[in-house]
Amino acid sequence: MKKIDKSVADAYFREKTRNMIIYFIIWFLVSFGVVMIAEPLSEISIGGFPFHYFMGAQGAIVTFIILLFVNAKLSDGIDMKYGIDEEKNVRLSEGKSLDH
Repeated sequence: MKKIDKSVADAYFREKTRNMIIYFIIWFLVSFGVVMIAEPLSEISIGGFPFHYFMGAQGAIVTFIILLFVNAKLSDGIDMKYGIDEEKNVRLSEGKSLDH
């Protein structure tokens, strides 16, 4: 199995950690931030419902689903950038050679 340099591994985990922090900030703002400032947000309406109610009922769930897809896409890009190929890892775990 191919060894990864420590500097490359550190950069990889730093980039993944940065993305996770961004996702947690978005999660916090959508889950708790909207509730904390619900009164001013009640002036905005979506589909006839106040914005804070919409975010609690549907908006937060939609945001989390979007975050899942964004995370998957960005993580695949980061993996390719640092040479961590999922297909190669699966073949190695099955005991197959990477030569073919």
